Amino acid sequence: MLFANMTSSVLTATDLRRIFEKLDMNCDGFVSLEELNWLLHNIGFQLTLDELESLVEKKSLNLNEFLFFYDSIISKKNCNDDDDDNNEEMDDELLENDLVETFKVFDLDGDGFITSNELQCVLKRLGLWDERGGKDCGSMIRFYDTNSDGQLDFEEFKNMMFLTITTA
Repeated sequence: MLFANMTSSVLTATDLRRIFEKLDMNCDGFVSLEELNWLLHNIGFQLTLDELESLVEKKSLNLNEFLFFYDSIISKKNCNDDDDDNNEEMDDELLENDLVETFKVFDLDGDGFITSNELQCVLKRLGLWDERGGKDCGSMIRFYDTNSDGQLDFEEFKNMMFLTITTA
């Protein structure tokens, strides 16, 4: 469920290419199931390698296959959303629960706030932080920090996630 919510903010081809390059740890031009499963486990989506293989029907994915995998997840989620309009309240509750769990991943010390250091630490752990990119986590936090306390509380985090989802 967490992976589905992360994918609901549609990523650009450039974003997906960068993710693919980060996942391709041995730089062979393919993302192996082990490499893909590593990311899925780090974001809280638990699959066995056998389950993942039956889902993708391959042992590894090139960039185009990886993009197709991403698109199929987005399409499946969109179809499920269209079919279940009556379950909107339940979907909102599930989304809220997923956001709480995601917030906990970033709130490393459990104090109810995400600091720039915590954000950078988690992004590094996931292999998604590139120090050469020029962005610092402090400016990322300040952008969504509505009360200017230098950190994100859950409501600010939730607003950030909803803004990311709706503007993508």
